[in-house]
Amino acid sequence: MTEPKSFTEFWPYYLSEHRLRRTRQLHFIGSSLALLLLIAAVWTRFWYLIPVAVVCGYGFAWFGHFFAEKNRPASFHYPLYSFLADWKMWAFTITGRLETELGRLGISNNEFRRTNDE
Repeated sequence: MTEPKSFTEFWPYYLSEHRLRRTRQLHFIGSSLALLLLIAAVWTRFWYLIPVAVVCGYGFAWFGHFFAEKNRPASFHYPLYSFLADWKMWAFTITGRLETELGRLGISNNEFRRTNDE
């Protein structure tokens, strides 16, 4: 990908790196747990939960990329855009609009993209 000039340019690339449903599910789980941990940290003032939230959020996502999607997380190259796009994808998931957005951008939900390595 050429260097995105805006988040709008980055968004289709980001979704194209998340073709597998299980990768998106791992992102959603990790982000949701991270959010709950951040809320718990503020509520209880157990500040040690903040780094746990970060590890949880990125851990689930990166596991999905390395072991399911078999690609490198976009956060390695575009950390801010990736962070924002992850929460946009989370919001689209929770509102039931993600499949429509994938279709709008022409991104197939290809669960069986790889043929011989599974």
